[in-house]
Amino acid sequence: MATSRMLMRAVRVLEFGGPDVLKLQSNVAVPNPGDYQVLIKVHACGVNPVDTYIRAGVYARKPTLPYTPGSDVAGVIEATGKGVTKFKTGDRVFTCKTITGGYAEYTIASADEVFHLPEKLSFKQGAAISVPYFTAYRALLFKAGARPGDSVLVHGASGGVGIAACQIARAYGLKVLGTAGSQDGLDLVLKNGAHEVFNHKEEDYIKKIKESTAEQGINVIIEMLSNVNLSNDLKLLSQDGRVIIVGCRGSIEINPRDTMVKETSIIGVSLFSQTKAERDESAAALFAGMESGWLKPVTGLEYPLEKVSQAHEDIINSKGALGKMVLIM
Repeated sequence: MATSRMLMRAVRVLEFGGPDVLKLQSNVAVPNPGDYQVLIKVHACGVNPVDTYIRAGVYARKPTLPYTPGSDVAGVIEATGKGVTKFKTGDRVFTCKTITGGYAEYTIASADEVFHLPEKLSFKQGAAISVPYFTAYRALLFKAGARPGDSVLVHGASGGVGIAACQIARAYGLKVLGTAGSQDGLDLVLKNGAHEVFNHKEEDYIKKIKESTAEQGINVIIEMLSNVNLSNDLKLLSQDGRVIIVGCRGSIEINPRDTMVKETSIIGVSLFSQTKAERDESAAALFAGMESGWLKPVTGLEYPLEKVSQAHEDIINSKGALGKMVLIM
């Protein structure tokens, strides 16, 4: 069993700021699991845009400094604390949340935030489940109240959350439209559940989306970059349509009148706000997807811990995501 005398490599943030505040340290003590906690040997950890907002100190939720980023890890149980009966040493698992941070060779998580990773999924895929799929499920089912037969536009569909949203929406009987900014991205979105795809770098793509719905509008829009797209989103909605804000990197001016005639709604979503009951429902639905085969995480760029600063640069500044970005230990 690991003890506090064991050392590991971990990324530490000592102050809020740019990617350069991510410091890889090699002399961090391996933590010991407390009651109802597990120690996980991390094989892969997802990198999410929200990680960069928290690191920069601009997110509503600020951790106490210093801290190690990362919430969605996949790995193997190294040790268990008192009261843990669901897991044993050697089990393959993924997490919804960590206590000590996932950008590290080992992490502690509460046992009720840990799930068994099916053998058919790799550790890299396991690290692409938590934030993308639980966020997409929350956005589509809990916040948008999407129903079979509804139309959904995933605005920015080639990244981790976007692909998850397409897969879930298709499995739940929705008409799925997706956008991406490259041919590779469009192809990826089509392969992962979209019925139709549109290149959001083309000047007339909004017109094409309207034409595809016969001017009836979209019931639900899952928006990944609301500071750019929200004004156009409001013009695309159907009567009683909903824009679900998953991502935002700044401010935007909109005309509230665009919400009035069709009585449309703008709804924010944050995975940090989910209740235990919502998490358990999401997990049950997503495990059904793993068993039946429609939940297939797609990973994109991979980085070693040494390149974590570059990963944070790229996830914000890349011209088009192709799957979930992961750190490999």
